[in-house]
Amino acid sequence: MLKDITLGQYYPTDSVIHRLDPRVKLAAVLIFLITLFAFQGPVAMGVCAAFLIFVIVLTRIPFSFMIRGLRLILVILIITALMNLFFTNGEHILWSYGVLKISIEGIKMACLMVFRLIFLILGTSILTLTTTPNQLTEGMEKGLRWLSYIGVPIHEIAMMMSIALRFIPILTEETDKIMRAQMARGADFETGGLIKRAKAMIPLLVPLFVSAFRRANDLALAMEARCYHGGRGRTKLKPLIYQKRDFISYFVLLGYVTAVIAASVWWKSR
Repeated sequence: MLKDITLGQYYPTDSVIHRLDPRVKLAAVLIFLITLFAFQGPVAMGVCAAFLIFVIVLTRIPFSFMIRGLRLILVILIITALMNLFFTNGEHILWSYGVLKISIEGIKMACLMVFRLIFLILGTSILTLTTTPNQLTEGMEKGLRWLSYIGVPIHEIAMMMSIALRFIPILTEETDKIMRAQMARGADFETGGLIKRAKAMIPLLVPLFVSAFRRANDLALAMEARCYHGGRGRTKLKPLIYQKRDFISYFVLLGYVTAVIAASVWWKSR
């Protein structure tokens, strides 16, 4: 299960999406999430799905690897679907028992929320799978540099978010090592009910936290030994410069937003 975590991992390959400026990818993810939750209707969701599939194909990342992260939120997807299915008020009731009701509106809402969560996970995973932590830091810092003029420490915030994303696969690997070591000593993490499995995971927390604090301390010492300091005046080895493909990507994003708005307006006016 731990190997199914794709958030924070980087999948190295030569694709158009990998070569894009990180500011373009950050803007694309933000726009995609806004359109995903701001506009309703099956046609608008179809446009979002088509755009997402188009980007996934361009990344050259195997689709089987991309959907691995969905296994971890399977329980969340099921709970979300059931809550919307049984507790959404609707006029066309198909089945009812006490406070539980299944209506056509509930079925539509359940499908909508499930698809939104799936698209949310896939969309954010594309960002981390195609962008290194250093590129994410530089993209966030330069894209939100205007906030520094009003006192927001944008460099420090971008660095913290980048380190947090980078630590996800590291801690996942460390957890897997600890589990294997304890299983070799007779620990059982795979049998029993949900409560028993949860209790069996408790002995993992202490060594995992110790390892996480040790890694954080080593990272702080390494940055201090190299006289690292953020903020203004710090130069870049490879400064971000927009290329022709980046401007083309912005036009593609503009066309995507236009298509989603048009689909949503058409669905409401029909």
